[in-house]
Amino acid sequence: MLSDEFKAFLHDAGAKLAGFADMSGVPGCAYPRAVSVALPVPRHILSEIADGPTRSYYYMYHELNNGLNRIITSGAEYLRAHGYAAEPMTTDVVKQTPDHRTALPHKTAAVRAGLGWIGRNCLLVTPEYGPAVRISTLLTDAPLDCARPILEPRCGECRACVSACPAQALSGQAWTPATDRDEIVNAGKCMNKQLELMQSRTGLDFDLCGKCFVVCPYTKKYLNCC
Repeated sequence: MLSDEFKAFLHDAGAKLAGFADMSGVPGCAYPRAVSVALPVPRHILSEIADGPTRSYYYMYHELNNGLNRIITSGAEYLRAHGYAAEPMTTDVVKQTPDHRTALPHKTAAVRAGLGWIGRNCLLVTPEYGPAVRISTLLTDAPLDCARPILEPRCGECRACVSACPAQALSGQAWTPATDRDEIVNAGKCMNKQLELMQSRTGLDFDLCGKCFVVCPYTKKYLNCC
């Protein structure tokens, strides 16, 4: 009952995708459960950034992050009101190391919550929206019914993201739960190219690109659906 009611609450709060994950044994996680939520990048933004990042994408990126912060904060308040501990991993809480890692990636919770898998672009790929999503995480001890993790990529032989990467930062290796991020993507090359593209196209000193998820067949399916 709690799981169904809480998922309905998250959707009412604006989440387009929501799932619950068993976090047992996950390094850096002190809670037994995680709630993963996602918001898609709007279609008009995806069409706009086909040739590179734009200012409107920059503003939408922050709008989506703020929306996720609101949803998981409301979710934490809901669970606390029901007597459970809850910690929303908002953008002001999550910190990156100098090599662009976080202690507990949102992707880890999302995969375990059954929202999607990790593609050759090292991003979460969802069946509904492809990798054109922003995701966030709420940690809790609430006894939520967990989804089955998606532990095998569904990309097949596709290498569209690898070919499209302007930084040539993607190795093309398929992900497994034992694969380290650096085996899939050179994060430094990716970050530097994003900064270069944003500066040259918008004048903004920020790391955004989007090419590797715009070309994904799952994103294109989302773009072309009614």
